[in-house]
Amino acid sequence: MSETETQTCYRHPDRETRVSCSSCGRPICPECMTPTPVGMRCPECASQRTRVVRNPTGTPSGFEAAPSTYVLIAINVIVFLIEIAQGSGGLFNEQRSQFVFDYGLYGPSVAEGEWYRLVTTGFLHANFIHIGFNMLLLFFLGRLLEPALGTPRFLVLYFASLLAGSFGALVLEPNSFGIGASGAIFGLAGATFVIARGRGMDALAGQIGFLIVFNLIFSLSSPQISLGAHLGGLIGGVICALAIVAGEKGMLGPNRKALEIAAMVAVAVVAVLGSLAVA
Repeated sequence: MSETETQTCYRHPDRETRVSCSSCGRPICPECMTPTPVGMRCPECASQRTRVVRNPTGTPSGFEAAPSTYVLIAINVIVFLIEIAQGSGGLFNEQRSQFVFDYGLYGPSVAEGEWYRLVTTGFLHANFIHIGFNMLLLFFLGRLLEPALGTPRFLVLYFASLLAGSFGALVLEPNSFGIGASGAIFGLAGATFVIARGRGMDALAGQIGFLIVFNLIFSLSSPQISLGAHLGGLIGGVICALAIVAGEKGMLGPNRKALEIAAMVAVAVVAVLGSLAVA
């Protein structure tokens, strides 16, 4: 493992981080981060007007800081291009190709053993607006969460939220056909809100809270939007984040990261079993 991957916060030596202050370059954990227009700053630099030094110590940024976020976006885009090639997608095109019908979320098909739909549905989108909005949020939330949590925990959180979103969709509308990454995105938003509150980043939590409320209201405005997927993903992400915050507060003992991941995997397992039960 490289040195940059094992940095610890200069104020909290027990916390690993892959983010450094954009001004002085010292490694900082999420609790010590202050969002600014020029990047994250440590508490000392946030209160000063200092010259910005971009990536002074070679700490990961961009793709290196959030690799799975970019990979997830790339997979979604590639799948959408496949949809377009087969006659689906487009700006306002609501037509569905056989490819979409074969991998979208549909309760009766899940009940017949096609459980993979619980995951594959999260990589399908109806049109450019649908995928554009979801990928924009994934880009924004992923670049916040993945450097703070590390790639393994971020990925477990993402897929646990995706599966929880599928479960929520099947609970409310088991016989409806649905596609989209919204369940996973709502899970990331809910997790960001809880983790930001747990780390004392109230300003960021307020912004994410507004985003969540706005999107839930928007979800109620259109019958084509799966409210169940949004609520399911949100609840799943919040539960996962509560486990992470509990670990950071010392409630899970020295093996907290393993227990945090175990808790998130449990959320995913319950979501799968619940989906199979209601499909």
